[in-house]
Amino acid sequence: MYDVVIIGGGPAGLTAALYNARARLKVVLLEQTKLGGQIVSTHEIANFPGSVKGKEEETTGPELIARMSEQAQKFGAEIQLRKQVVGLEVSGDIKKITCQDGTTYESHTIICANGAHPREIGCPGEKELRGKGVSYCATCDGAFFEEMEVYVIGGGNSAVEEAVFLTNFARKVTLIQNLADLTADAIAVEQAKANDKIHYIFNSVVESIEGDGMVEAMTIKNTETGELTRMEADDDDGLFGIFIFIGTIPNTDVYDGVIPLDDYGYMLTNDNMETEVPGVFAAGDIRPKILRQVVTAAGDGATAAFSAQKYVERIK
Repeated sequence: MYDVVIIGGGPAGLTAALYNARARLKVVLLEQTKLGGQIVSTHEIANFPGSVKGKEEETTGPELIARMSEQAQKFGAEIQLRKQVVGLEVSGDIKKITCQDGTTYESHTIICANGAHPREIGCPGEKELRGKGVSYCATCDGAFFEEMEVYVIGGGNSAVEEAVFLTNFARKVTLIQNLADLTADAIAVEQAKANDKIHYIFNSVVESIEGDGMVEAMTIKNTETGELTRMEADDDDGLFGIFIFIGTIPNTDVYDGVIPLDDYGYMLTNDNMETEVPGVFAAGDIRPKILRQVVTAAGDGATAAFSAQKYVERIK
């Protein structure tokens, strides 16, 4: 029997675990794969307060998550991996959480912090060539394209920041954006435009990805003129990379029909991270929000933990 069960081990979940453990609540965090969520695929964390260790040295995603995990466990939070939640009973004062391995947890409260996963283009060839030139993680796969050409799909912060990172490996990086300009913040755009390895194609979307075992060609379409352009790999390379950063989809399938979601699948909360179900809270990228960053996830996690603490105090 727990005071709080946290579902999801990204920055929001780990922050909630830390706050609830420090409040001397009995708390367990359940994570179905490994801790960190999307942040572990990020090479540099330069915009989380205190993450820059020196003028040229930023904290990596895995480093930050390791420290968060150690800190939460230091204060008594229990963390269990390979725990995929497949069922929930949320009515009443005692909630029940069932995992794929048959384990059942009982708790006074639940904090949902499952996060989100990368959005796919949905074009022909994308699924077939995933991991064979199509990637959603520059940190994971950038080194495979040493001195080759790569394309980055998207124009927001993730796309622009990862395009800059990819210039450490690729000889040329081309950003393909479906709008007339980049939508990343000013600092990220400045860094990208100061890098002569980065080129831009605006008002365009990917129509198809092709290749025999590896990405060898891509067709893009101009959204204003309808013109199709086919890009082919350099003869000497024989392949190129496509890195996709066009947003995220919330990991909320398990909550559908149990906890209210919006039209896009995000979990609805008030400013205190309370859902419409008493004793159930949500934090991080699982919520609809204007900014999806580590710092906002951590803030959500702290708020959800405090709200859960107050709820437990009222019912016990």
